[in-house]
Amino acid sequence: MNLRMRIGLLCVLGGLCFTVAALGAGHFWLWWLSGIITVASLVPVARFGPRNPLGQFGAIALVMIVVGLVCTLSEGVVFYPEMKAKALSDLLGGGVFYLVTALVLGALGRGLKLTEPHELSIEHRELVMAIPLVLLSGFTYVVYYYVFGGITFHFFTKQYYPHAAEQAAALGLWFWGYQWARGLLMTLAVLPIIYTLRLRRWQAALAVGAVIWIVGGAAGLLVPSEMMVAAQRYKHIVEIMTQNVSLGVTAVYLLRPRQGEGKSAQAA
Repeated sequence: MNLRMRIGLLCVLGGLCFTVAALGAGHFWLWWLSGIITVASLVPVARFGPRNPLGQFGAIALVMIVVGLVCTLSEGVVFYPEMKAKALSDLLGGGVFYLVTALVLGALGRGLKLTEPHELSIEHRELVMAIPLVLLSGFTYVVYYYVFGGITFHFFTKQYYPHAAEQAAALGLWFWGYQWARGLLMTLAVLPIIYTLRLRRWQAALAVGAVIWIVGGAAGLLVPSEMMVAAQRYKHIVEIMTQNVSLGVTAVYLLRPRQGEGKSAQAA
């Protein structure tokens, strides 16, 4: 079986994990498609990420739980405070589901022998530089959220959220502090991927951006929801792309220096 077939098998079989949600909500085929796309975004991690099974499991579980669950649910609670009880229940149940799914994906990747054996030197920032850069990465998400979120809201989704502006204004600076915290959490969640992905800098940037976009809501929005009409979901898929891909690319370029730059800094 060639590599393409093995990758396709990983996506198809791994995507079946996500059809569990269809047992109560229906839309089996859309949940499967959502799962296939989610697993496809994690293929670079399976091929070029951590070599050992525990590292693979940790990297996948962390991004799915933090980006796909915590940051997504917390955003919904801001604009739908009445969802707090349900969000907590979904957080607990979803956390268990993602842990099991990460185990399955790790086992599938290992069984299909997807890990690429070739070596590539990965440059790291020194800790004293990495900490402020992680904080800066979180702040850039605030900028992306303000710019792209503002454009999307004012021109495309305002009709769906008639009280959103008042809700955000009522929180004042706390609202932007909350968005910074989301950006920071997402950056921290993908750190294991950024620091282990044996790809060139620009390739890693695109891979991480795609993971944060797809796991962070794009794949889930393919499935019909009682809370959103179809047009609303599709508009949010594009909005999340502009914010989350930008964050992922920024995080990689901040935290992974150009080849040779890290060595030069250490030698100096």
